[in-house]
Parts: sequence; structure tokens; C-alpha cells
Amino acid sequence: MKRAYTDEHARSGVHAPLPEIETWPNQYPDYEIEIVTPEFTSVCPKTGLPDFGRIVLRYVPDKRCLELKSYKMYLQAYRDLGIFQENVVNRVLRDIVKAANPMSATVAGEFVPRGGLSTVVTATWSRPPRASRGKR
Repeated sequence: MKRAYTDEHARSGVHAPLPEIETWPNQYPDYEIEIVTPEFTSVCPKTGLPDFGRIVLRYVPDKRCLELKSYKMYLQAYRDLGIFQENVVNRVLRDIVKAANPMSATVAGEFVPRGGLSTVVTATWSRPPRASRGKR
């Protein structure tokens, strides 16, 4: 008998407590930062099998930059967390936006093939444009 995916599987890990991502004051405007994590791991919430992948974060900082050690510890906390790959990418993006409030951010998860299929998940966020302050 095949076990069906449940809403519980789908929500798994989405709201789990994870270490805080620290930030520090940015000193420069208008540049992009790319952080690559080549050995990311998490756990499939349905099968309990490990997922392996590469997480690439690209962001344009505003007033805050990510502190790398805290970001590394944050990502390592996924090691034993049951969470779907799609949710990993969206959760990381959500937590980056919450911590640093960047101008824009993109998170891509490139997951190792399982059963002959590889998965690439990309999520992007950008700050809404500011409303004009009046017409000239």
C-alpha cells in the first residue's frame, strides 16, 4: 500500500525554530553578494531519506549584510530537519528577507538526483518600488 503525501508532510519544517541569522551594517550601496553552500543537507519529511544539494544565495544589501558564520549555522540546522526541497528554498528566502531586509534576494537550491531526477528550485524576492513623492 502506497503512503500518500499529507498536509503534515507539506508543512513539515516550514515553521520549525532555526538559529538566528545575524547581520552587520552595510557600508556601500549598489552591489550584489553571492554566497554558495556546496554541501547542504536536509531530510525528506515523507521518506526520512537525506536530501543533498547546493544552495546559492544572491542578494543586494540595503542597510544590513548577513554575518556569514550565523548564516552557516542556520543552514546546518536543516541537516536533521524534515522539509521538502521546495520549502527549503522558500524558507531560506523568507528568513533572509526577515533578517536583512535586502533590496532584492534570490535563493536557488540545486538538489542531487534521486531516482534519476534532479531538482532545481529558485525563489526571488524584491522590495516593492517606492511610491513617487508627487508629480513634477
